[in-house]
Amino acid sequence: MVLAAASFVVHALANGRYGFFRDELYFIVCGDRPDWGYVDQPAIVPLLASWSHDIFGASVWGFRLLPALVTTATVGLTAELAWLAGGSRFAQWLGGLCVLLGPIFLLQGVLFSTDLFQALTWLGLGWVLVRLEQTGDERWWLAFGAIAGFSLNTKYLLAFYLVALAVGLLATPRRKSLLHPWVYLGALLAVLMLLPNMLWQQAHGWPFLELGEAGANGKNIQMSLPDYFVQQLVLTGPLASIVWICGLWAGAVRPKLAVARAVPLAWLILLLVFDSSHGKAYYLCPIYPTLLAFGSVRIEQWAANTMARGVALASVAVSGVLTAPFFLPILPVAAFIRYQKTVGFMPSAGEHQNIGSLPQFYADMFGWRQMAERVAAVYRSLPPQERARAVFYGENYGEAAAIDVFGRPLGLPPAISGHNSYYLWGPRGHDGSVMIIIGGSTKHYAEVFRSFVVAGRTDAPYAMPYENGQPIYVLRDLKVPLQEFWPSVKHYE
Repeated sequence: MVLAAASFVVHALANGRYGFFRDELYFIVCGDRPDWGYVDQPAIVPLLASWSHDIFGASVWGFRLLPALVTTATVGLTAELAWLAGGSRFAQWLGGLCVLLGPIFLLQGVLFSTDLFQALTWLGLGWVLVRLEQTGDERWWLAFGAIAGFSLNTKYLLAFYLVALAVGLLATPRRKSLLHPWVYLGALLAVLMLLPNMLWQQAHGWPFLELGEAGANGKNIQMSLPDYFVQQLVLTGPLASIVWICGLWAGAVRPKLAVARAVPLAWLILLLVFDSSHGKAYYLCPIYPTLLAFGSVRIEQWAANTMARGVALASVAVSGVLTAPFFLPILPVAAFIRYQKTVGFMPSAGEHQNIGSLPQFYADMFGWRQMAERVAAVYRSLPPQERARAVFYGENYGEAAAIDVFGRPLGLPPAISGHNSYYLWGPRGHDGSVMIIIGGSTKHYAEVFRSFVVAGRTDAPYAMPYENGQPIYVLRDLKVPLQEFWPSVKHYE
């Protein structure tokens, strides 16, 4: 309870600092258009983002209250799993503290993202498997299926874990569940829960597969296996990494629980699959709360000395506090830049992008409202007859969503874009006679429009470099009807 309360306080204090993140704006817009799915994610997270925005409005603190609560639950459930696996108070504190101060979990407790429920649901599956093994009640597979179905409706990433975990369980006595109907009923429940989204994907030509291919073939940074492993140490924290590595070791050497052996096998499979497919390093992170719980129990068995246990907890706490500013927006931006320069470290977002003075996940919290205001000024400067036909075209969903969220009170019409789900929403009745756009190639504009002029410029020094100091163009008279031109703007990544 103390750890969970501390987690909530930490994230609540950080949630109101800086502004909305690029993806958060996009999720709000997606959720405002409820559907069974979107190009780049299932339905639940956008719907929750839209509801949170409707309730809390411009309050970033209120909007991000749900991530803080979910991370709080993850900390508490990690401690609970450590107890369930045979640990006592020290194991609970060690496992919970590693999640509370783990860099990736600090960040996920702030951002409203598709990773919102991943750590909690993966951990919940481990908890269910332990209860299944301890009670022998096969009906626990129904709970397993319900958690899996919910998680898949927030992000498809769990599908990889389910396959890897199944391979791991087949290597343990837990495979005897295949002789009972409940495992199949649990699987059926998960499939039925995901079915509406899968039908949506099928109806739209499986856009998520196209999106994944784009990420694997150029967008994401390619890492060697050792580099990918080092990123796991960075994302979970150097001392916490010792704990989950002990969890891996505990599963390999006479584990008391079948799941304690299956999860390390699943970790190894996922490590190899994600690295070979150029997946981002954080894709593997939802598995760590489970491994941290198992590792904490094994360390507790080794460290019987009270002083040694105190040193271990204090070391994790101090290490977490020192690295926290890189993943939790607790410092004013100027103070953070000074801290970053002093330490000489900048976290990677796992993509090929030019980075400014801030890491990408901080930089993408700046400049959106100012962008909408600059675009609105350009829009209002147009003659009335042009203003009636004008529309903003976003080169990416962040720009388009910023206009849709912050531009509404400024009188801007809904934006259009070819990026991800915006492409499916089409040109929204616009003909391309007057378009406002940020940056881009003047050579391309000369080819497809009859005229263009620079009418403004963005100004957000802390934003990503490609969003700052960019010209705002007014493009006039698209040479072909926008409806015919639209297929060429499709951009899934």
